[in-house]
Amino acid sequence: MTARRRVLWTFAVTSAALFMGSLDNLVVTTALPSIRAHLHASLAGLQWTVNAYTLTFAVLLLTGATLGERFGRRRVFVAGLAVFTAGSAAAALAPGIGWLIAARAFQGVGAAIVIPLTLTLLSAAVHPARRGLALGAWGAVGGLAIAIGPLVGGAVVEGASWQWIFWLNVPIGVALLPLARARLTESYGPATRLDLPGLVLASLGLFGIVLGVVRGNDHGWTSLTVLPPIIIGALLVAGFAGWESRAPEPMLPLHLFRSRGFTVTNIASLLMFFGMFGSIFLLAQFLQTVQHYSPLQAGLRTLPWTAMPVVIAPIAGWLSDRIGGRPLLAAGLALQAIGLGWLATVSSPTVAYATLVPAFVVSGIGMSLFFAPVANVVLGSVRRDQEGIASGTNNAIRELGGVFGIAVLGAVFSARGGYTSGASFVTGLSDAVWVGGAAVAATAAVALALPRLRRAQANETAPAPAAAATMAPASSGTGAAAELDPVG
Repeated sequence: MTARRRVLWTFAVTSAALFMGSLDNLVVTTALPSIRAHLHASLAGLQWTVNAYTLTFAVLLLTGATLGERFGRRRVFVAGLAVFTAGSAAAALAPGIGWLIAARAFQGVGAAIVIPLTLTLLSAAVHPARRGLALGAWGAVGGLAIAIGPLVGGAVVEGASWQWIFWLNVPIGVALLPLARARLTESYGPATRLDLPGLVLASLGLFGIVLGVVRGNDHGWTSLTVLPPIIIGALLVAGFAGWESRAPEPMLPLHLFRSRGFTVTNIASLLMFFGMFGSIFLLAQFLQTVQHYSPLQAGLRTLPWTAMPVVIAPIAGWLSDRIGGRPLLAAGLALQAIGLGWLATVSSPTVAYATLVPAFVVSGIGMSLFFAPVANVVLGSVRRDQEGIASGTNNAIRELGGVFGIAVLGAVFSARGGYTSGASFVTGLSDAVWVGGAAVAATAAVALALPRLRRAQANETAPAPAAAATMAPASSGTGAAAELDPVG
């Protein structure tokens, strides 16, 4: 096989796997009302349907990349692809919400292995002179998958059933497995040790906190099924921080947070996803449950928000080369907060869709302005040899922001409203989205504390392809391509 054909096959296989894994971040949102009706799921069940995937993905993201470096990227990629495909089939066959949640967690394990290795495999296959083009196309595929996730989910649910959003993954995964084994070239990275104690402490700690928050309103915040998991989870997370500070090869090197730029950017990413994911989780249901749109109609109506980065992200990348990342990050956060506050203000059981569109557009522009320069700000805050772990850490933190956004905003919604009537739903929705908007607004002010990254400094710290190998596309489907070719 010629080098050109090998690159084309590598791009085709890794892009298909990336598209499939990235799509599952938001494709389920427009299916939530159908899942609730068919499986008689509670709000907590719907929260875990989304969070089971994003939580396992976030916690295992760095581990998935490490496994590939240690045991062979192609071998581990194939194993992760098999796990993801099996998890998809299990989700489609789910007879109850508990089964579906477990299957989604299994999917998340597969995605955490597959998605970072798609970039590593492609980077290793492409000649350095042409790597930028290939990696830019890779990022565009991931961004497109998430931008159209709600639309694809709505179309599939309306045309068939909610099970088919998972069944569609199965033939694609089955077809990719032999292609990956036959067409991908095996490669290895530097030998590294798995941080198993850190992985266990982080996984159990975060699970305990999220479990307690999700159960809080239904069980009572001081009950034995809520307060102990939160306390134990917090202690385990503290134990994780203590272990990482002295581990020989930590999963999360805490010394990175000595950099003000790295710390502030990760806080901003956490709270941006907190407000965005939590709001989309509820708004996708609002369009169907209260506004009575079909799943496809609801998916189409979210496009002014989710697809806006396709237009804005390239412009934001061009601007960041001239004015730096800090003003774009602050402006993006401010616009996202304004958009969320706008939605919280105008939402009502009978609000016209045209009234929502400007708020969707403002939120979409804010999201685009934030994600176009964020990776370069992160990478510009650390040494060149730390860029891989820094970018992986930022991706994991963003995913965790989405997990806690769904959990916390879902708890606010449950406390203030519910599914009993359109008015009750809107009451809970408005209060929850206000909380998300307030979190993002506070972060906009914090972003002004970022140190200014000079253009020369950006050029010096731009990531080499090998260093960027653990980067994964943003779950919002926004600036993935921009992240791969960051500019000042």
